[in-house]
Amino acid sequence: MACNVAILGFGTVGSGVAEVLDMNKDSITAKTGKEIAVKYILDIRDFPGSPYESLITHDADQVFNDPDISIVVETIGGAKIAYEFTKRALSAGKSVVTSNKELVSTHGVELLKIASDNNCSYLYEAAVGGGIPIIRPLYKCLAANKIVKIAGIVNGTTNYILSQMKDEGISYEDALAQAQANGFAEANPAADVDGIDAQRKLSILSTIALNGSYVAPDGINTEGISKLTLDDIEFEKEIDCALKLIAYFSNNGEGKPSVYVAPHYVSRKNLLGSVDGVFNAIMVEGNALGESLYYGQGAGMLPTASAVCSDVLEASVTDGVPAEIRLWSEKAADIESYGEIKCDIIVRLDGRADQALALFADYEASKLSGNAILVKGIRHKDIEGILEGESDSKWFHYLG
Repeated sequence: MACNVAILGFGTVGSGVAEVLDMNKDSITAKTGKEIAVKYILDIRDFPGSPYESLITHDADQVFNDPDISIVVETIGGAKIAYEFTKRALSAGKSVVTSNKELVSTHGVELLKIASDNNCSYLYEAAVGGGIPIIRPLYKCLAANKIVKIAGIVNGTTNYILSQMKDEGISYEDALAQAQANGFAEANPAADVDGIDAQRKLSILSTIALNGSYVAPDGINTEGISKLTLDDIEFEKEIDCALKLIAYFSNNGEGKPSVYVAPHYVSRKNLLGSVDGVFNAIMVEGNALGESLYYGQGAGMLPTASAVCSDVLEASVTDGVPAEIRLWSEKAADIESYGEIKCDIIVRLDGRADQALALFADYEASKLSGNAILVKGIRHKDIEGILEGESDSKWFHYLG
């Protein structure tokens, strides 16, 4: 039995999908009982000399009007033409598999509804952790748990930059230039370094953790890494931490869920503190399981294609309908306003840790060094007021 697939967009991920399906075709057939074959590759470009040259088409109608195509792999990116093509495919009853976190996070509510109405699937395992399995574990393996916390390094570009600053002793600007030279950062790196990529991924994770109550990306307070200095990185040693961009979700039953993206000093005792380079890691805490960690390559051609192809296999064996309910609610989740969120922070007042303790006397605070203190359970809106007038002060979120 054959299952025909069309790939939309033949860039890094799209070409990786074709390669994985080809090189592992015998294993895939054994696992699914079906021969999964790429019938079309839709792209505006030609690829002379490619082993897939004969599959290239420039005609979208050829793909969408072919009844033999049951699964469409969308690897175009963005939320414009990819959005229109995804709606068209789902409306025709063709399951869509994607790695497009922008499209999923902004239009997931609508696209999942269209998929359900047309008895097909919209699957996006690769949209958050690249090659790391995280979407399916949340929906299946951890389904019996209430998700209490998610803390993740979900952007390899920023993690690489921070690692280079630490390892090479170079500035943010120089580390960014290295990332661009090595192909880890785009010419315009704003989506990565400003935290937008992490924000989109956290939107998806938080929505799933809240059983489909939609957390829109633009409702997540987000701070990137572009303001970090080499001095901030070097300070890690003094407090035995690592500076990481963390996507954070908490729903511990004390008030509304907390969701935000920000640089954190992460304790070296925390497994996230040892994740360097372009690698990603996501810690998930369930109220029954406790903590579990998902670690691996968060980007790259074959790692991302691995996750995309896992969804292709699922769509092929379930006839487009996943076993679990994946609908998202049109009603937005009621999350805590950023100012009201309670967090743990590290406050730095060089040479004046005792004075810092006095400033935060009304909170649970402890001295880390002669320059810094740890403050627990303080609301965001109270921090700046306490530090007003302390021009040489700095504070960062802390993850123990």
